[in-house]
Amino acid sequence: MTVNLSKGQQISLTKSGGGELTVVRMGLGWKSAPRKGFFARMTAAREIDLDASAVLFAGKDAQDVVFFQHLTSDDGSVRHNGDNRVGGAGQGGDDESIVVDLQRVPVHVDQIVFTVNSFTGQTFEEVDNAFCRLVDETTGQELARYTLTGGGHHTAQIMAKVQRSGAGWQMTAIGAPAHGRTFQDLMPAVSSHL
Repeated sequence: MTVNLSKGQQISLTKSGGGELTVVRMGLGWKSAPRKGFFARMTAAREIDLDASAVLFAGKDAQDVVFFQHLTSDDGSVRHNGDNRVGGAGQGGDDESIVVDLQRVPVHVDQIVFTVNSFTGQTFEEVDNAFCRLVDETTGQELARYTLTGGGHHTAQIMAKVQRSGAGWQMTAIGAPAHGRTFQDLMPAVSSHL
């Protein structure tokens, strides 16, 4: 059963039948919002390139990052499926995804922050049906979904983080608006959520 997350909500990443999740996928989907106004039907929808990134932290120090130009973490525990430059799913399927093998994440890495940014510079007012979701990669079951709603004049969001909690992991939906075209631009904003 999927949990629809609200900003700041936390969920444990323990399986309902007991035991820990081993591999999770953070999926991102979106599509261009329909144009408005008199000339809306005569102009094509503008392509929007949203990029998903995952930054691995030890305390407040970034250790590694996975994004469209570095698809696999140095230790191999986090993998990006590749860059999607136009979106289009926005209803259920993932346009970009990042898979995390929680058992392989190095012990010194205590949290992974997921971000999304508009590489082409459009604001979230121009994005429709954007979401991120957490999936148990072993079973394909969607565990949690966070809808990136509300539009806004921002070009990025700090979506969520997974962090060690005792022997397991938990996820926190952050949903904080930010500005920037790349994950590097977002690092000052990310640090306030560690």
